[in-house]
Amino acid sequence: MAKKKITIEQITMAETQLQTMQRQVDYDTKDYTVELLLSKFERGDFFIPDYQRQYVWKANNRSLFIESVLLGLPIPFMFFAGCDDGRLEIIDGAQRMQTLNEFVNGKMRLSRLPKLNLLDGFSFSDLSTATQRKFLNRTFRVVVLDEKTTPDIRQDLFNRINTSGVKASDSEVRRGSYPGPLTDFVEECCRNELFVTLCPVSKSKAVRQERFELVLRFFAYLYNYKKFEHEVSQFLNQFLSENLHTFDEEQYRSDFEGMLSFVHDNFEFGFAKSKNATTTPRVRFEAISVGVALALKERPDLHIDNVDWLNSEEFKELTTSDASNNEGKLAARVEYVRDKLLGRN
Repeated sequence: MAKKKITIEQITMAETQLQTMQRQVDYDTKDYTVELLLSKFERGDFFIPDYQRQYVWKANNRSLFIESVLLGLPIPFMFFAGCDDGRLEIIDGAQRMQTLNEFVNGKMRLSRLPKLNLLDGFSFSDLSTATQRKFLNRTFRVVVLDEKTTPDIRQDLFNRINTSGVKASDSEVRRGSYPGPLTDFVEECCRNELFVTLCPVSKSKAVRQERFELVLRFFAYLYNYKKFEHEVSQFLNQFLSENLHTFDEEQYRSDFEGMLSFVHDNFEFGFAKSKNATTTPRVRFEAISVGVALALKERPDLHIDNVDWLNSEEFKELTTSDASNNEGKLAARVEYVRDKLLGRN
């Protein structure tokens, strides 16, 4: 396509527009301690505007945020805007502010912490006096827009902050948060040519580490599926961290490659639903891969006549319903495959 020729007049008009819009956004950067933030929030000096979303963070999100504060990890900037009456409007940071307020005022208890698990069940008052002081003295950086910033620009900023970014997938975060031998081994398995062939993944999902997610699920569920309770992400994080340096690489490799070989020899479309499938549903992959591996553990020389049950209504129900967070459904689908292969049902 031919490059559009930009005229001198267009450049001048664009520069004028840019300078005009830039003058509409003036800001300052301030550091507030948690104690001062909450004091001003409770007095109404800092307030949440009507266009902000309601308090929607789940209990696990709230606990993870408090854990980050306790650990002294970097917290993203909050965005406020000045008002004519001297108050500051919270453009971005309402969820964090409300969580801090809820914790310090004893309205929440920590739960399912991946790092500080010994604090599970603690409220703020259960912390030592020294830890309470350090928590309240923790500083947050706040970008404060000038009070002359118009309401539509404030709304626009809120919308941009909450919609312009692409949130990292759980697998991307997990892969970067737990460097070590097991993570490296899972990466190696992701590049296994037979796995790539049997388990089609779209290009968009591949770059978001979908193969890493699938391989990690295979190992975590194979060895620990009976301990799975509810939260997939936390379950995988815990499995990866606990086995990062202590896993039996020879056993892991044998289980993974043996499972792939069996699937290749006995499942016409591998883990996919059809010959031309471009993606693999997670629940289907879990059911087949873990079920096969469990069967091979009981009968390493396993031979079967067919897998016609893949087309049964029961298997479809187990692998098409949204049951990845359900303990009973996870066990049901992997054991269904195991038992079918072993001729138990």
